Amino acid sequence: MKPFTFLKLVNFLFLFIFNYSFCQTQVQVETQYGVLEGLHDETKDIDLFLGVPFAQPPVKDLRWKAPQPLQAWEGIKEAKEFGPAAVQTNVFGDMIYRGKGTSEDCLYLNIWKPSVKESKDLPVLVYFYGGGFVAGDGSEPRYDGASMAKKGIVSVTVNYRLNIFGFFAHPALSAEAPYHASGNYGLLDQNAALKWVYENIEKFGGDPEKITIAGESAGSISVSAHMASPLSKDYLAGAIGESGASIKPTLAPVPLAEAEKIGEQFAEKAGYTSLPELRALDTDELFKVYNESGRFGFPTVTDSYFLPKSLPEIFKAGEQAQIPLMVGWNSAEVGSGGFMQGKEINKANYLERLQTEYGDNYEEVLELYPAGSDEEIRESATALASDRFIAYSTWKWFDLHRKNSEEPVYRYLFSRIRPEAKKNPDYHPEGASHASEIEYFMGNLKLIENPNFSEEDFLISSTIQEYLANFIKTGNPNSKDLVPWPSAKASDVNPPVLIMDSEFEVIPAIKDDRYRFLDRSYGND
Repeated sequence: MKPFTFLKLVNFLFLFIFNYSFCQTQVQVETQYGVLEGLHDETKDIDLFLGVPFAQPPVKDLRWKAPQPLQAWEGIKEAKEFGPAAVQTNVFGDMIYRGKGTSEDCLYLNIWKPSVKESKDLPVLVYFYGGGFVAGDGSEPRYDGASMAKKGIVSVTVNYRLNIFGFFAHPALSAEAPYHASGNYGLLDQNAALKWVYENIEKFGGDPEKITIAGESAGSISVSAHMASPLSKDYLAGAIGESGASIKPTLAPVPLAEAEKIGEQFAEKAGYTSLPELRALDTDELFKVYNESGRFGFPTVTDSYFLPKSLPEIFKAGEQAQIPLMVGWNSAEVGSGGFMQGKEINKANYLERLQTEYGDNYEEVLELYPAGSDEEIRESATALASDRFIAYSTWKWFDLHRKNSEEPVYRYLFSRIRPEAKKNPDYHPEGASHASEIEYFMGNLKLIENPNFSEEDFLISSTIQEYLANFIKTGNPNSKDLVPWPSAKASDVNPPVLIMDSEFEVIPAIKDDRYRFLDRSYGND
């Protein structure tokens, strides 16, 4: 998605503030920590509780510590505005923040709920944003929970720490932690939010035994990690993964010793030899040190606490959450240039890239990603770039769960190409790009700045939402008015895949041999 112009951003924010400021009355809920006062939106007939704290602010001495339990407050706490985003740079350009800037004090969640007073035992959706664990925010319009709330679902988005603040590991941090590990603070934030939801969502009409977690990209990676984590798995009734799993090569966790070494080297290179020195830096100083290092975040960690082992090990042992899973990816997560690296599309250049990447195995790769014509090379290069980036890891998650669980697993391929301005002569879509499905899934096309969305786009979004709402409510996405979507069986050689596009259809997965090759290549088999 292209960044907004300044004028468009001002107009969007004006419309958002207008819509959320008028036709509203106040509504209160008493949590176990105190009374929250949110807003009732009369036009949508939903209640909103924005900027709800779920842990103590992770600042000063609590920087680089697991989130600490929230302290109770007296009186009424207003929950009418989004809280601050985690400290970050908008490195992806397609993120719109509706909160109060950025801050280390960022551990807030947002709740959208049906406002019918007698509502109770409603299913709950907790959504984790994407952004590579370096950017993103629960206030982004594409994650807005109002549309899902109108379908009878209590919807929650969660902020969590990012980059240097959320994933920095160091031997000194491990030594001071009661669980003898460091890093993973952003994931622990998510876990703390899940615990808060489990303990308090009944007050908002939600059923704590019906929590489905979902996310895209790093959010999807997070979902896979929570399914594997002994700290989170008992809170979950279902999971939805959109493009990403915490499995090599996609932001997979590294051993604690390796993560500590990375952190130690980072600190030494920056000229800091002790933990107190790093904690003494103010937010801006520390973030500047991080940015000047050139790092793109820090890895997640197999820490014998949140993640005791790698995801393949956990799933193969059947130790993951035994819950229904809906999972898939987009038809062109990365374009052909992601593999061709600027080289012209032709057979000679393609073969050269295959030989560079796969050496003596390049002929096997060529059979799986063929090069019969320039157009086929473009398709193969797109598929290979997408698979290497994020599609393979998502497939592996799908494959592991269907083979090591009795619960249903539903696989999709989102293929709708987001309409772009016709005046853009450089736009040559090769499929549905990374992150382009979010607003369709969450029913938020109206909140996205794109004048080219058509009636067909809204129909596609409505259909996808019906599948999701059914899944969140029952663990099964099907209903009589939808194309039947069968679950994948452990024995399926060509498991069923729901294609999400102008036409919805189920086809057998006939190209999974390429994922089995990558499985061996990455050593995950």
